[in-house]
Amino acid sequence: MLIASGEEITSHFEPTWIPMAVLGVIMVITYLFIAFERLHKSVSAIVGAIAAVVAAMAFGLFGAEGYDSIHTILGHDINILGVIIGTSILVDTVGGSGLFHFIAIRVVKMTHGEPKKLFLFVCILTFVFVSLLTLAPGSLLMASLVLVICRTLGYHPKPYLIAVAIVANSAALTTFSSGIATLMIGTAARIPYVHFFIGSTPLAFATAFVAYFVLMKIYKKTLVADGEAAGAEADRKLKVANFDEWALVKNRKVFWRSAAVLGMTVVGFATAQLLRVGLDFVAMVGGMAALLFCAGDPEQAIKKVKWTVILFFVGLFVIIGCVKATGLLQVTADTLVNLGGGSSTVLTLIIGLFVMASSGFVDNIPVTATMLPIVDKIARGDPSLAAPLFWVLVGASNLGGNGTPIGSVSSVVALHALETDRGEKVGWGEFMKAGMLILAIQAVLVIGYVLVMNWLGLLPQLPHYPGG
Repeated sequence: MLIASGEEITSHFEPTWIPMAVLGVIMVITYLFIAFERLHKSVSAIVGAIAAVVAAMAFGLFGAEGYDSIHTILGHDINILGVIIGTSILVDTVGGSGLFHFIAIRVVKMTHGEPKKLFLFVCILTFVFVSLLTLAPGSLLMASLVLVICRTLGYHPKPYLIAVAIVANSAALTTFSSGIATLMIGTAARIPYVHFFIGSTPLAFATAFVAYFVLMKIYKKTLVADGEAAGAEADRKLKVANFDEWALVKNRKVFWRSAAVLGMTVVGFATAQLLRVGLDFVAMVGGMAALLFCAGDPEQAIKKVKWTVILFFVGLFVIIGCVKATGLLQVTADTLVNLGGGSSTVLTLIIGLFVMASSGFVDNIPVTATMLPIVDKIARGDPSLAAPLFWVLVGASNLGGNGTPIGSVSSVVALHALETDRGEKVGWGEFMKAGMLILAIQAVLVIGYVLVMNWLGLLPQLPHYPGG
């Protein structure tokens, strides 16, 4: 993230409390606007960035480099934007081939429409699609599929959609590129893709199982087939058997090409470090290959790129870079170290719990963006703290959104789909009854996993912090 971007800037300026206070207030106000949706979050981020730049320039934080420091800040994070653009094009183009619909229907047919088995397979499919397609498109695909299946079988979609909302956040832990927060952290800490997979996948599976188990208990009375009349089960099985997995496949050659391009892109992500290229390069190659070989429409695919997300990131990066130039993040890092007494256990607990709690009410992206340079400062002061702090940040930033209905992209997507299709809202109380219980268990799992693995010396280390 912004690990290196502020180094040149802070060397020009001796931090004082007035710039820290002013830039800190700008950042907090921006985050409050994002949290309470007073404005569109992208607008909030850009307006906050403009205010931060004006304040930083007024205080002379950028020294002789001046406004060009903003380009330096953004230059260090261009890879994240590249991955988002490339994967958006890839997913939209490959999705148009009918590949994802085909996989989903094939899997659903294995359940024969039995509600509890279908619930399990919805969780599994959500995990797989989010792992491969990232959080937003994977959640959107599953939400759409759940609505179609439940409408056909006469099932209430609420428990299935809540499962999509919560399991998706566990799936985002699976690989370096499965979620935006993981991408930010993996890039900042320069964690090798395979190391990331080894370190986070156990957490992904364990926390997803927790979500599945708790939701099954809560919604067990809802997850039953309608009616006990003779022949009802046979009728349900017939409906499922009549699902046509090829319905959205217009061209089978394009279908198989899409499968090949997606598979090679996933392999590319895993081998990017060996090839000495960035994930942004792999994502762009995958996106362009999809347009060239999978009958993609460049105009439509490029329009589907989440440009509001890009603007959101640009604003956040600039705000954090300006705040970092004041020295406030260094002061925060020093305060945390003093509070934790230099203990990896205490610091892991503090950072893990703080990030999980704040991510439920403020988008996990600004929380992650703010914590990354702080954790980096701590790790540079004591490299032995690097592994536990970055790994707990990986788990906490992705799972913290489970606590509230606005805490993650997947929750917003799934609950919006339910409201649009059925006119039904899931209240904060109902969602938090399940989400907070799941999050509490997951918090114990994440923090416990990091502490125990670190104590045993089995936690994947970070080569970027030698001596750790």
